[in-house]
Amino acid sequence: METIIETCRVGDVEITVETGKVAKQANSVVITVGETVVLVTAVSSPDPKDLPFLPLTVEYRETGSAAGKIPGGYFKREGRPSEAEILTCRVTDRPIRPLFPKGYRNDTQIISTVLSHDKENEPDVLSVTGASAALTISEIPWQGPIAGIRVARIDGKFVAFPTFSQQQKADIVLVVGVSRDAITMVEGGAQQVPESDMIDALMFAKDAALPLIELQDRLRARVGKDKRPFVPPAVDAELIAAVKDFGRADMQAAIKIVGKHERHDAIREIKKAALEKFLVSHPEGEEDIKSAIGSLEKDVVRKQVVQEGVRIDGRDTRTVRPLHIEVHP
Repeated sequence: METIIETCRVGDVEITVETGKVAKQANSVVITVGETVVLVTAVSSPDPKDLPFLPLTVEYRETGSAAGKIPGGYFKREGRPSEAEILTCRVTDRPIRPLFPKGYRNDTQIISTVLSHDKENEPDVLSVTGASAALTISEIPWQGPIAGIRVARIDGKFVAFPTFSQQQKADIVLVVGVSRDAITMVEGGAQQVPESDMIDALMFAKDAALPLIELQDRLRARVGKDKRPFVPPAVDAELIAAVKDFGRADMQAAIKIVGKHERHDAIREIKKAALEKFLVSHPEGEEDIKSAIGSLEKDVVRKQVVQEGVRIDGRDTRTVRPLHIEVHP
């Protein structure tokens, strides 16, 4: 396979994605900004597992050799993942996980390996975009692409892909996952700034990431594989609707219970009552019934927060939970 290279510019930064040169057995891309280079591979088993969730594993490793260092002492091997590496795994996982088809149960693995680090351009957001690109060109069913982008506000001006030194001067720094028409993940920090400034930062990130989405479209057009056929498991829509109707009033009451343990007990009783009622007529529908109760709980909580402005423990959206601090004498 020949090496395929696609390039785009985001602000003042040039991003290069190539495939076909290394890790040819897996669906892989190498993504580069400056002298920071990240290899991302994506694989998925052909057969599903008998599990009630998506078995997706995301790994991210920054080897010492990426910065020109080899571990000293008796042990020359790399150690366990650092806290920063674990957090980057989660940043990579969050925007891609919801885009797998509902009901997809095949073992899936994403591995991001930092090959080179110039100590100025951060590799974590490259892991997000690289994972998306590897999935986009693969045969794995996935509803991307997405892009990862870091934005910072420096002296009142937003900057995409800020360097380490630029971030020290910023009052807002966000890592944002962006799809073609939505924001899929946000992480970051800021000084105390108005909500409107945070919204401006998110909108800037969404617009700035579009060239990365278009780059992946071009890459898929050139080397993308046909997606593996996937038929979602059959769902009894009538049963799910009936379960939700049955439990809605009790769930609305349960969600208003302030005590966490008491609230969980009440929800558990709703699930138990639903199983007792509907398993008689639908003996094979246990998973659908449990799924319906879980979905109902999310629906009720979201409606209460969005429409009534009340969170699950009774606080409104502007009230901070009471704090209690005790120092040992």
